[in-house]
Amino acid sequence: MEFLAVLLFTISIFRGIWADPVCEPTPATEDLALKGTASQSSQYPYLGLPSYPLNTKRNGNYFEKYCSATNGDMNPWWKVDLGQSQPIGSVVVVNRADCCPERLRGAEVRVGDNENNNNPVCGTITNLGAGSVTTLCCKGMVGRYVSVVITGRREYLTLCGVEVYGVEPQKQPSVCW
Repeated sequence: MEFLAVLLFTISIFRGIWADPVCEPTPATEDLALKGTASQSSQYPYLGLPSYPLNTKRNGNYFEKYCSATNGDMNPWWKVDLGQSQPIGSVVVVNRADCCPERLRGAEVRVGDNENNNNPVCGTITNLGAGSVTTLCCKGMVGRYVSVVITGRREYLTLCGVEVYGVEPQKQPSVCW
């Protein structure tokens, strides 16, 4: 019996490491960013509108109008206003595929109610592969604004997809007697 208890405890630990149900979008969760309004610290003169990453394509090609870009600012930022404060399960960020994916190095995804991006950090972008898709688990952080911020350097912030997923309401377990 003791072995069974240890086995079940171990399975639950590894299940938590490998699959976090709050983080993985399900068919019941919608991309909240699609209904939001995007803005950014500046705009690169050619294309790069802040609304471009609000798409469902996960296409990293800047010249196909899927990517936003700032104009080489110090501490550049991009954000989406969700319209109201709500719990966030995960944020998905798509990196540029056709050029310069290293620009996202160290970019922080922040969630909160401060319009000036001074919000708690959900996670940091570390995957710098061309066209990489990074999912950051925000574990129910609550906020109206979801932002991507690069601090401490002058950079072109380029995002080719940003998806924001809420937390699926927990289903009540059924009890059998």
